[in-house]
Amino acid sequence: MNTAIIVAAGRGTRMGPGIDKLFLEVAGLPVVAHTWRRFDRHPDIHHICLVIRPGLESDFQELARKLLVQRPYTLVPGGAERQDSVWNGLSSVPSTTQFVAIQDGARPCTSFDTISRCLLAAEQTGAAVAAQRAVDTFKEADGLQRVARHLDRSRLWAVQTPQCFRLPVIRDALAEVRARGLSVTDDTAACELIGVPVQLVECPDPNPKVTVPADLPVVSLWL
Repeated sequence: MNTAIIVAAGRGTRMGPGIDKLFLEVAGLPVVAHTWRRFDRHPDIHHICLVIRPGLESDFQELARKLLVQRPYTLVPGGAERQDSVWNGLSSVPSTTQFVAIQDGARPCTSFDTISRCLLAAEQTGAAVAAQRAVDTFKEADGLQRVARHLDRSRLWAVQTPQCFRLPVIRDALAEVRARGLSVTDDTAACELIGVPVQLVECPDPNPKVTVPADLPVVSLWL
């Protein structure tokens, strides 16, 4: 059984004060609705855990009615940080779950093909992540915003979601993060911590995340 964990508990502070980016309308629906529908309609996803801010349960229940969702879903309260929200999601998946696909709620354009290939890679290796090759030139800066080092872009990838794992792999990885009192920016970093290799799955399709206001027209175009 495969469960999608859609992380939708953040406040999106970079979007501006008082703005909930997940409920901004784009292409006729809230951002998070597009994300939910992508996974709800995917044939290899059997259950969905939505990790949300407490108090928004009725909003998501209404959204479910509007979307006519097909997969059973669970609403899970988010934590203080993203890794805490993911942990809450992992603690709430159905007992028969074998693989999880962890997805940013604000990444509404993820294609069916990307989801499928990430799940397949996780089945083969235990851990996989959607990613795109770097196309820009990258420099490492010093503390004064001066170029300190040129980076070889042939070895650089932009990591996205979904991030897919065998359930015991990601549970063990995040348990170690929590035990050490560390903070990680994504779930693959937790796997790196315990020495589990993560397979990069090249994502040829646009897969942007809504972070700042300028992202909305781009996302609208792709949707």
